[in-house]
Amino acid sequence: MKKRVVVTGMGAITPIGNSVEDFWAGIKAEKIGFVPISYFDTTDYKCKLAAEVKDFNPEDFMDKKAARRMEPFCQFAVAAAKQAMDDSGINMENEDPYRVGCAIGSGIGSFQSIEKEHSTLLEKGPTRISPLFVPTMISNMAAGNVSIAFGLKGKNINVVTACATGTNSIGEAFRTIQYGDADIMFAGGTESAITPLGMGGFLALKALSTSEDPTKCSIPFDKERGGFVMGEGAGIVVLEELEHAKARGAKIYAEVLGYGCSADAFHITSPAEDGMGAATAMLNAVNDAGLDKNSITYINAHGTSTHHNDLFETRAIKLAFEDHAKDIKINSTKSMIGHLLGAAGAVEFITSVKTVEEGYIHKTVGLNESDEEMDLNYCKQSYEEEVPYAISNSLGFGGHNASILVGKYNA
Repeated sequence: MKKRVVVTGMGAITPIGNSVEDFWAGIKAEKIGFVPISYFDTTDYKCKLAAEVKDFNPEDFMDKKAARRMEPFCQFAVAAAKQAMDDSGINMENEDPYRVGCAIGSGIGSFQSIEKEHSTLLEKGPTRISPLFVPTMISNMAAGNVSIAFGLKGKNINVVTACATGTNSIGEAFRTIQYGDADIMFAGGTESAITPLGMGGFLALKALSTSEDPTKCSIPFDKERGGFVMGEGAGIVVLEELEHAKARGAKIYAEVLGYGCSADAFHITSPAEDGMGAATAMLNAVNDAGLDKNSITYINAHGTSTHHNDLFETRAIKLAFEDHAKDIKINSTKSMIGHLLGAAGAVEFITSVKTVEEGYIHKTVGLNESDEEMDLNYCKQSYEEEVPYAISNSLGFGGHNASILVGKYNA
């Protein structure tokens, strides 16, 4: 018998708020986090805007010495994990630490370290490279630092599937608890790639919006969309085996019901044009949950604001849900926070949990008019209604498709 898994804690560092409370208030206020890039001189860059984390002080969440030994993606992860720990009410003194694990991924790791130490190599030679270069740069260090900070000695993994990283991390944590390998898992994603190399690389792919208007730079599903806006931050959730959560009197936000994956096996950056890969991931999640697909009324889309993603994800939803697709409300959180790469799916999972908890479906901000083929309900307005189930989609370079399904907790 697979064990039931619930969400008992959440933490978030985002471009519109450095806590779940502030983030969700920003979502409901339709706040956009797009600002001129402050981290470096963008004179030679066609892209001028990004969704930077603002007013973040790592020492609010960890001691100064620990913070100095972490790059921003790790700082964000530890900060969000501390929030999630505090929110969950878990006291590690009462837990078997080998039954508490961690599945936190980053799509890239630290571009900051790479850029800095490469300059050192060229200017001063290999003997001057920092001994901390490798352990601060590699992407698994978010999971490593979280486990060290909070004494999590159970299963510790770093899933890297590009922009599907956050969703896959939560999904693999879900499976870990389902099959009895842990009682509690801290899970999610983190990213900080607003750097000269990061922005230059995505610009070279023609993936980024070059609009300098914050209200029009990230407009998923709009016919005028022209690329995504780079974001940064972290989303971490505490997943817990139901009986364990009940025994300690935990607050339960929602239940994780299904997880589905697939591969497009098509192209290194473009989703499959017919949408079959993403459709399969969604249906796998629905089937894993044991639900009728017609019971799904809300999807938090990957919705990047690129031409290919939004069109092909629309095709995927139509393939998966057929005539019922027109009855599903679909939105994109990236319309407010941009694309957090490896953290995107985790923050959007938190959005989905809050949507189920409060019965509030946010507007896709900036959406005015869609292409003719894109004729579904992409939420030009917000809705207040019961949402029994939510699917959150993430699609990553390399053809990685991941969908996770959450629902209201019913005892």
